[in-house]
Amino acid sequence: MGNLNRRALLAAPLALTATRGRAQAAPVRVGVLTDMTGLYADAIGPGSFLAAQMAAEDAGSSVIGRPIEILSADNQNKADIGSAIARQWYDRDHVGLVVGLDNSSVALAVEQVARERNGITVAIAVGTNDFTGKFCTPNAMSWNYDSYALTHGVAGALVARGLDTWFFLTVDYAFGAALESDASDAVRAAGGKVLGSVRHPLGTGDFSSFLIAAKASGAKAIALANGGNDMTGAVKQAAEFGLQQGGQTLVPMLCTNADIHSLGLPVAWGITLMTSFTWNRTDQTRAWSQRFFMRHHTMPSMDHAATYSAVRHYIRAVAAAGTTDTAAVVAKMRSLPVHDFYADGAMVRADGRLVHDMYLVKVKSPAESHSPWDYEDILQTVPGNKAFRPTEEAGCPTAKT
Repeated sequence: MGNLNRRALLAAPLALTATRGRAQAAPVRVGVLTDMTGLYADAIGPGSFLAAQMAAEDAGSSVIGRPIEILSADNQNKADIGSAIARQWYDRDHVGLVVGLDNSSVALAVEQVARERNGITVAIAVGTNDFTGKFCTPNAMSWNYDSYALTHGVAGALVARGLDTWFFLTVDYAFGAALESDASDAVRAAGGKVLGSVRHPLGTGDFSSFLIAAKASGAKAIALANGGNDMTGAVKQAAEFGLQQGGQTLVPMLCTNADIHSLGLPVAWGITLMTSFTWNRTDQTRAWSQRFFMRHHTMPSMDHAATYSAVRHYIRAVAAAGTTDTAAVVAKMRSLPVHDFYADGAMVRADGRLVHDMYLVKVKSPAESHSPWDYEDILQTVPGNKAFRPTEEAGCPTAKT
């Protein structure tokens, strides 16, 4: 596997400290499988590897008398590569948890590998609802957001504010289709209308024809059902085409603080979006984020914070179970509440969805920002039971409601 970049969390002297005086115990391994170099790398990528490292370090670098190792690999946003790496990790490297999966196609593929290999997988940045819906498995969980959570709060709020006609610029794979479908449902439920949509290739550099169609639609809201560099590229080119000056409002369905930082406040201010994490929300979020910043030199995104939370919860579940046996650990992950700065008191539902609060935020203007990375104002907290679709609507065949 030439694409596999395997990195252990701990230097040998530290790893040996936990087992000094006896034979080296087999490590408890976690694999971070994510986009390390592509269009989602800033939002998750190397920062998620660091977040997983921090979770292991905060656990004392060992659990049940065994050292913790964190592996990482670049899935290149390709389902075949992601599933091949996961298969190797489960089979050869005895990885207990594969976490990350920032591409819906990769996530769905790895979810099935985990079922076949009896491993555990936690999706951090997967948009498609099918991960905890019709393709759900007993050993798979989704920790951060899905397309339902990203779209319903924003669409309802903006239609209520008068943005009642929408046009979608959608990335052409499962993630984009899920965002467009859920947002369209939310727009119509709020009394708005969807005037049309266009699909663009993943990773395109030229949005001109798509933006011309969006402008010609006359829709008040131009929804960007994409993410990462696709989203920021579309926002920058929309400014060149004068969409905002013509009275149309850009509504990114997925936008992180890393994206805002890349765009800059003069371009990004006024954007309204949903997120699961803002670094400046509480004393606890600020403290962890400053630790992360000292090592990564950027503030953490919601994906980084969710990765830490998922890995830390997995380690706690291993400790509570006293074993790395998949069934025992999954049972503990589902029965124990999540207690951390990311999701305090949250629970994993029967369909694998971690139910936690989401936040409707607005990007500040340059004049409103008082310090570097001071980008977001929280407009509304959306409770978890309102943010995510009900279990009975998920369609998960293994869930018992």
